Order: sequence, then structure tokens, then C-alpha cells
Amino acid sequence: MRSRSALAGTRRRAERLAAMTPDERMCLAERLGEEGLLVYMTVQRVDRRTAAATIKATRRLGRRPSASADVDEH
Repeated sequence: MRSRSALAGTRRRAERLAAMTPDERMCLAERLGEEGLLVYMTVQRVDRRTAAATIKATRRLGRRPSASADVDEH
């Protein structure tokens, strides 16, 4: 069971997102993605290319291989 304060926080976050335009939501997603990448680079002490490649590789772990996923590599 979740606390009332956790539910209220979730509700407020959903309301803020609902009030945003699609462009604002895209900007937010891009900013959060960039911030996450920078944090990963700092913590792991790697460059941008290595961080992006590592994150991309870990997303595939445990998934069934797909022929469409190899399009970039051919």
C-alpha cells in the first residue's frame, strides 16, 4: 500500500505533465535524458560515446534478438 503523500506527489506530477504542451514534454524528456547521460558519464568516468554505447547495449539484455534491431549495424 502506498502512502497518501506518495499518491499526492504522483498526482501532482501527472497534473503538471498534463498541463504541458507536447513540445514542452519533448523538451523535458530531452533534458532529463541529457542529465541522465551526464550523470552516468560522471559516475562511470567515461566519455559520451562510451556511455551511450553502454546504455544502448544494456537495453538489449534479456530481450529476444530482432532482425530490425541490426539495421544500424549493416
